[in-house]
Amino acid sequence: MARKQKVPNHLKKRLERKESRRKVGVRNQRQYFLIVCEGEKTEPLYFEALKADLPKGALENAVVDIQGEGKNTLSLIEETQKIRLRKELAFGREYDQVWAVFDRDSFLPEKFNNAIHKARDMQPSIHCAWSNEAFELWYLLHFEYYQDAGTRRDYQSRLEQAITKRIGKGFTYQKNDPGIYALLKAYGNLEQAIKWASALEAHHDGGNYAEHNPCTLVYRLVQELIKLK
Repeated sequence: MARKQKVPNHLKKRLERKESRRKVGVRNQRQYFLIVCEGEKTEPLYFEALKADLPKGALENAVVDIQGEGKNTLSLIEETQKIRLRKELAFGREYDQVWAVFDRDSFLPEKFNNAIHKARDMQPSIHCAWSNEAFELWYLLHFEYYQDAGTRRDYQSRLEQAITKRIGKGFTYQKNDPGIYALLKAYGNLEQAIKWASALEAHHDGGNYAEHNPCTLVYRLVQELIKLK
């Protein structure tokens, strides 16, 4: 039997230091996300499904904390900041990314714009995954490029037509449907939705975001999450 080779002490210590640095590097790569949604169910259900769909092991490098608040746009930003500070104090660590998810919908233009500016001025800033007019625009972009100014009802109608065509039977959209993510994944195209959402954003400029219709920045948050793959 071959005799086991003994590692010299100076080399052993060097290897131990290298291994220690490697482990610290892995720990430092862990990312913490906080996502706070205006809607109490629709948006949190979507992001929880996306979170669950990440490959096994992805969340070893990220912790995604999702909350539905049911607030209006401006109070949502204030509540997001309170949640961030409370959780960071409790857990003794900072979030790497904090996102507020909300819609233009029926809110007054100045309140919608002020919420976005307020989020940007926070220290550190809060990212906004806003939609104008509604979150369902993001769903629709999984199937078609839609560039006409519309309402939540318009998006829902087009979404019903698109899904009906693909599944071969009548589909009626229900708000807060926990199965919508699975339908988007099975019959829609996420990569195309990201490209089309980016194209819509490129059509608009200036800080009057209430006039950026249609537009959704949900794609930015989704891109950050799928990077975990």
